[in-house]
Amino acid sequence: YIVLDEIKDIFVGMGFEILEDREVETADYNFTKLNCLEGHPAREWTDTFYFTEDSSILLRTQTSPMQIHAMETRELPIRILAPGRVYRKDEVDATHSPMFHQIEGLVIDKGITMADLKGTLETLIKAMYGQDSVVRFRPHHFPFTEPSCEMDVQCHKCGGKGCPTCKGEGWIEVLGAGMIHPKVLEMSGIDSEEYTGWAFGMGLERLAMRRFKISDLRLICLLYTSPSPRDRG
Repeated sequence: YIVLDEIKDIFVGMGFEILEDREVETADYNFTKLNCLEGHPAREWTDTFYFTEDSSILLRTQTSPMQIHAMETRELPIRILAPGRVYRKDEVDATHSPMFHQIEGLVIDKGITMADLKGTLETLIKAMYGQDSVVRFRPHHFPFTEPSCEMDVQCHKCGGKGCPTCKGEGWIEVLGAGMIHPKVLEMSGIDSEEYTGWAFGMGLERLAMRRFKISDLRLICLLYTSPSPRDRG
């Protein structure tokens, strides 16, 4: 949570409000209103923890539903940071876990562009890891955003040469981002002709791995499950 507090401080300093919300969500907010329609692989039972046979109630797979709640209930402009636990049926390895912490950001206002998004994210990474930190943006596709991108940070373990931590690539993917899809804005009652916005989502554990030079996510997961000294008697 040291890294989470640092990130909150950085974004509060940039004028963001911190939001927290429910971990049990409806498929409508977790998928449909994010433009992730029926038939998308993320909605399969093999990827998501559902409570009901009709796949209507689930453990949220992302903190993005908080963004939809904010768009439906708050006055514009909006500038929020939404951290929290999320759940996916991922196999446990050096960089994946079925439960992890995600942080998502959302900005909606008049005249918002992709340049605002990239500048904000580069400011975050350099504030956390130093001005010499190296990032790259790659085109990608997300239903929630258009255009979309992924941002990678150069691997802290090998300096970009390739190692087991980064799976030989020299880079570690830390987040997905993009301009909010006009359809998503309209579904939340926001005029996409007048307002634009951007959003991003990143895994807290991956940021912590780089921050503290931890090579295996499973070492962090042990902290979630290990009893405290007082509990051990």
